[in-house]
Amino acid sequence: MADMVFFTDNYQDHSTNEGYQFEFFCERCGNGYSSPFQHSVTGFGGRLLQLGGELVGGEAGDKASRLGFDAQWLRSSTRGRTRDRALAKAVEQMASNFVQCHRCGDWSCKAICWNDERGLCTRCAPKLDQEIAGMQAAAQIDQLDDRIRQQDWTAGVEYRQQVTARCPSCGGDTGGGKFCRECGHALAAASAEHKKFCTNCGTDLGTAKFCGGCGWPAG
Repeated sequence: MADMVFFTDNYQDHSTNEGYQFEFFCERCGNGYSSPFQHSVTGFGGRLLQLGGELVGGEAGDKASRLGFDAQWLRSSTRGRTRDRALAKAVEQMASNFVQCHRCGDWSCKAICWNDERGLCTRCAPKLDQEIAGMQAAAQIDQLDDRIRQQDWTAGVEYRQQVTARCPSCGGDTGGGKFCRECGHALAAASAEHKKFCTNCGTDLGTAKFCGGCGWPAG
């Protein structure tokens, strides 16, 4: 029976015509390690056979060229025994750096994302000391926010309500005043100050001559 190659889903194949190299990464934080580069015997050697065949020529040269071509073809195959052996070796070299969580199935780096006490990754079983430190920091921020909001930071700051940026009459920049500096049109802030109210019941009169709420003359 053919040897089985242990397969993981947290790696990328960075192999080239010169050899094999794989990058393994943590599926939680993204950190990772690259396996040592494994030179391919069919990479540079295969090209030498091809080059030698071209230099020698004749039947011997043709045979050498064919051997070189075959070597290159074997190397360029997507799958193959050589590539599988290289992957198996890389997995063995990197195995000590990663642990697969049996709860979520993700591969986690032992250095940061693995909780030895719980036997699970830190996504499934966060480290309590880190969680407590994070909660304390968040609480401090909330408490500081409350204390800062309790103090009046607007003393001495001038502001106007209902500031209109564009004049509704001419479309010009109002400059933030009560009247448009381009055409003199009364803006919302100015209009609000000049509203008329009924002296009897306080209803907004607008332009009416008599109060719509009690009938009292506008005066």
